[in-house]
Amino acid sequence: MSEAAESEVLDIPQVYTYHVFCCFTQRPPQHPRGSCGANGAAPLWERLGKKLEASGRRDIAMTSSGCLSFCQAGPIMVVYPQGIWYTPKTPEDIDEIVSSHLLGGKPVERLIIVPRI
Repeated sequence: MSEAAESEVLDIPQVYTYHVFCCFTQRPPQHPRGSCGANGAAPLWERLGKKLEASGRRDIAMTSSGCLSFCQAGPIMVVYPQGIWYTPKTPEDIDEIVSSHLLGGKPVERLIIVPRI
C-alpha cells in the first residue's frame, strides 16, 4: 500500500455516540405497504433535526434513509450503535426520545418496536 493510500485509510471520519436513521419514504396513499411519509413522518423528523441542532451535541447524527422495511408501523427510526427501533407518533414522542435516549442515554421503552426477522 502506498503512503498516500495508507494515510487515507487512517483518516477516520467523525464517530458518533448515536446515529439516528429516519425513513423518509413517501409512497402513494393507496400503496399496500404504506410508508412513513404517508404516516406523517416529515414533521416528526423536522422536529428531531431541530432538537438535535439545538442541543449542540456534535456526537449525535441524524441521517435520512429510504425504506427501513417496516412500513405499516411507520414512522420508523433506528438508533445506532444499539440498533433500537422506534415508532414515534407525536411531537412529544420525539421530545422524549431526544431528552431520554439521545441526551440522557435511557431508551424510551414504550416507543420501541422489535422488528421480526
